[in-house]
Amino acid sequence: MSNVQTTKKSPQIRFKNFSEDWTQKKYTETFDTSVSNNTLSRVELTTERTSTQNVHYGDVLIKFDSILDVKNNEIPYIPEDVKIDSKNLLKNGDIVFADTAEDETCGKATELNNIDNEKLVAGLHTFVARPKLKFEPKYLGYFINSPAYHNQLLPFMQGTKVTSISKTSIQKTWVNYPDSTEQSKIGTIFSQIDSLIASTQKEHDKLVALKKCMLQKMFPKKGSLVPEIRFKGFSGDWEEKNITDLATIFIGLVTTMTKFYSNQGTLLIRNSDIKDNYFSFADKPIYLTQEFANQNSNKKHRIGDVITVHTGDVGTSAVITEKENGTIGFATIVTRPKDNLLDSMFLSIFLNSDKHKLWAVSVSTGDGRTNYNLGDYTQLQLLLPTLEEQQKIGSYFQNLDNLISKQAAELEKLKNVKKTLLSKMFV
Repeated sequence: MSNVQTTKKSPQIRFKNFSEDWTQKKYTETFDTSVSNNTLSRVELTTERTSTQNVHYGDVLIKFDSILDVKNNEIPYIPEDVKIDSKNLLKNGDIVFADTAEDETCGKATELNNIDNEKLVAGLHTFVARPKLKFEPKYLGYFINSPAYHNQLLPFMQGTKVTSISKTSIQKTWVNYPDSTEQSKIGTIFSQIDSLIASTQKEHDKLVALKKCMLQKMFPKKGSLVPEIRFKGFSGDWEEKNITDLATIFIGLVTTMTKFYSNQGTLLIRNSDIKDNYFSFADKPIYLTQEFANQNSNKKHRIGDVITVHTGDVGTSAVITEKENGTIGFATIVTRPKDNLLDSMFLSIFLNSDKHKLWAVSVSTGDGRTNYNLGDYTQLQLLLPTLEEQQKIGSYFQNLDNLISKQAAELEKLKNVKKTLLSKMFV
């Protein structure tokens, strides 16, 4: 029986003017498997530049994309005193698989690209597949990481806490590919998507770093009454005041029972729904019966209330907007600023700062699950500028958060596009 065949299957998404059958070929007929790996652990590697770099399985699983650009990625080195057999040096186009993982990402791989004079070898928990045939650069890297190929590996994975796949088992899989022109187009479009993802991630990370820096510089450091950076037109010392002098504070629902849940009515904001300065209902929203909500009407939120996590990721806070007006919280602390004293967004920004969260954790109680007690929260001392300056600071960080959120949404969109195309452009 021949190990080569054409497949009548066609991908769901295909470039215009391509209709030829794809070729299906056995792994053993496609790849040379004679290149060996080493068993050096992470601690045996070094960041100091030596003559040989090492592709470690942990980097394949987490750090490296489908295509490993050798010149533009940080790859650890092997100490000079470790002997390397030159026949195991990697080449452009080689595929390095990770044969072990904690989940079904086992079998993730990367295709080596942009090797010039660099020397690389495959490391611990990897194996190498060197193409025997001519493939267009980058095609195999994306195909190997597509569901069309990865799903072939699932029946061969073994283990519970740690999942692994053997070099022998993977040789039972098939490799599917179109002609060289279509291969090239596929590699190009995924490379373009990866470039967009990388640039968007870079912009997102810059904004996150900017926010962290400005939080340190726009709020006074310990022992100081003025910040390093200030908006033009503002001067004078900030004043220290207790949170209870600035706001009305109460606790949300301490416990709820499923018998009070309904398909509609008053939305329940759980502690897990609260993120830094926004709400995210990742799980199905929970509503309270109208009768139960009315019985707890004194706990209903108003626009401008600041909701803080009482149990769990303590200190994390968000401001109630018109959208969340009239909701009720669970495992939360509610701070209702008094008029002309405290700006809601300013308070939320401060509560989400590392300075406050570290303090919240330090005073929290509980085994395994921390509890930020109301008594501790009411001891909170705030350094405050005038209300006008608070509003300027709150607005600045709100705009910054909006930009971060926009970049995060764009990043997620690009990743979903890539995921969709990986599932629909291969067979």
